Amino acid sequence: MRRALQFSFAADHPAFAGHFPGNPVLPGVALLDAALAELALDPGFELIDCRLAAAKFHAFVRPGEPLALQSELRADGSIHFAIYREATLVASGVLRTARGPDAPDG
Repeated sequence: MRRALQFSFAADHPAFAGHFPGNPVLPGVALLDAALAELALDPGFELIDCRLAAAKFHAFVRPGEPLALQSELRADGSIHFAIYREATLVASGVLRTARGPDAPDG
């Protein structure tokens, strides 16, 4: 696994608006967006023509909770990622890239 990147979502992040009043929970799409944005910054990953092959949400994310993104480029070209809150797995997924056997058609 690559180094763990630390991040969090402030209570005033727009994704929390209306989701859910009095009990804020980060929508999964916002968590995926943040993960993809961070993965795209890694020069070791080629995210052009990639697709999300799998995503699973394991636990809720609340405002301000510290999160860590871990990622790994596998030999088949896929990128596996996991997001943790301390020792708790929050989300995980797989990206298929242009290098992999299941790569999207160009």
